[in-house]
Amino acid sequence: MKKLLATTVLSMLAINLIIEPACAILERKIDKQTKQTTILDTVNFDWWKKQNDEHLEKYIVSAINNNYDIKTAALKIEQAQINVMSTRAGQLPTLSIGASPALIKMPETTKTMGSFALPVMASWELDLFGKNWDKTKSSKKLLKGVESQAAASDIAIIAAVGSVYYNIVKLDKLIEVQKDLVKDRESIYNLMKLSNDEGIASTADMIQAEKSFVMSQNELLDYEKARNSALNALAILIGDSPENKKEYSRISADELNLQFDVPSEISSDIISSRPDYKALEYQLEAAGLDVRVAKKEFLPTINILGMLAFVATSAASSMSFENALGLAAGSVNLPIFTGGLKKANLKLNKNKYEQLLAQYQKTNLIAIQEVNDSLYNFKSDEEKLKNNSKAYEIQKKDYGYSELKYDEGVISKLDLLQQKEALLYMEKLLASSKTDCYIDKISLYKVTGARI
Repeated sequence: MKKLLATTVLSMLAINLIIEPACAILERKIDKQTKQTTILDTVNFDWWKKQNDEHLEKYIVSAINNNYDIKTAALKIEQAQINVMSTRAGQLPTLSIGASPALIKMPETTKTMGSFALPVMASWELDLFGKNWDKTKSSKKLLKGVESQAAASDIAIIAAVGSVYYNIVKLDKLIEVQKDLVKDRESIYNLMKLSNDEGIASTADMIQAEKSFVMSQNELLDYEKARNSALNALAILIGDSPENKKEYSRISADELNLQFDVPSEISSDIISSRPDYKALEYQLEAAGLDVRVAKKEFLPTINILGMLAFVATSAASSMSFENALGLAAGSVNLPIFTGGLKKANLKLNKNKYEQLLAQYQKTNLIAIQEVNDSLYNFKSDEEKLKNNSKAYEIQKKDYGYSELKYDEGVISKLDLLQQKEALLYMEKLLASSKTDCYIDKISLYKVTGARI
């Protein structure tokens, strides 16, 4: 009796337990260090190191570790991995064990009889036509597609970090120069006011000087507002609180290296290896497999079923051969009428394939356009930088001559301040040109899938 009780308890614990080997790895955890190394390779961190900016490198690593979009992309990859395991399980047999205790009273008797059955059942869909195998291959293609999408997202986020960072560097310089410009225009206004009081300058000239002074103050406020927004954006990108933005260090625009090392041409092989391009390629392949699966749904389903059960009324005979019940069977099922469901499913999958094909072809054209635009923008801004550098040097020399003339009493202080204003304006243009080239370079990095 003790043996019967122990067997019943173990059987009850095993009720409805389905053994699926593929689910054994569902608890696998991705090592954090391995994940970071993978993303560093995806975003081509060595390329960022060549910029020789430790501040920017720090923000990129912080974004890799803390950006919530990157974390979401990693979770989507894990979801796709689980989906592969789920579809793979459909190719494997299932095994279940259960327990069925019973209390029986026969008609015209007052006695009851206890019994229990211990059934072990196995079933397997024989994948003779490869339908389930195609489902697994489709899920694997989708996994690769999700991985490529995550890579594209990672590259876009890191590119955004770099672009925002250099915009902040530019705004730092513009604010610095604008403050000098505000002081210069205030001095001009004060001189014009004195000249007007003495009848030397007209009221219109004084009003124009005052207007320029006020406009320069507003321009300074706009720069400061833009920098504040850029710092907030950087905080979100690196997964930090915007409250810490005052602590963010960065390079000075004057320290930027003007050796850009950008190729004059981009190979088409680089374009075709872009992660977003590859993602659509994998999705298209998966959609093609889904069409095959939809076609195979019209074929019969072949199932193999096996069962072994022990039915006993006492512990002594519970596992004996006399009390065993065995069954091995097979079935072939071919639905004759489904209300057009299978036809509709096939049409839907074909439609999905056609949509993805059109999107794939469009992405190819967009990729070529983006590379061409980015390359042209960089070359144009690089030429503008050279011109602005020359213009700045000319204005700097001109201002030096004006200082000598002022010291010799040839020109007035007002004339000198106006020359300084022109120099400050050229300094702003030069700072913008420098950082625009860096941002264009990052744009090329992004549109080439970090393989520039």
